[in-house]
Amino acid sequence: MEIFTIGFAKKNLKTFIKKLAVAGVKKVIDIRLHNTSQLAGYAKKDDLEYILSLVGIGYEHHPELAPTEEILDGYKKKKLSWQDYERKFKDILVQRNPIQSVKIMGEQGPICLLCAEDKPVQCHRRLVAEYYAAHREGVQIRHL
Repeated sequence: MEIFTIGFAKKNLKTFIKKLAVAGVKKVIDIRLHNTSQLAGYAKKDDLEYILSLVGIGYEHHPELAPTEEILDGYKKKKLSWQDYERKFKDILVQRNPIQSVKIMGEQGPICLLCAEDKPVQCHRRLVAEYYAAHREGVQIRHL
């Protein structure tokens, strides 16, 4: 089983949709804390949900897979290093135990975790994917 991840930054809509379609993604799981900002462009919640429906891809928003406002702001304002952010976010995942409440392993086919960051290296979507992979045998992670 595969978990895909994607960030919408630095991708136009055509490239974004093509990456999802080529990967065979059946559902996008939006794990952003804030998904209605004007800066999100085509990736604003309502617009994105509609666009994805046109190409047969489902959409769910799960802010419980997002960092808290506190650690997100701390990292953005450079009060937290990436290592501190990562540690704090992993602790949050353990506390929230989303495995029980958020089923991201799609029965209908591959899912894709969505956030804003272009690259997964310093992004919470990678951490969420790794968390789920650690709790389910045979899961592969692919970053689009």
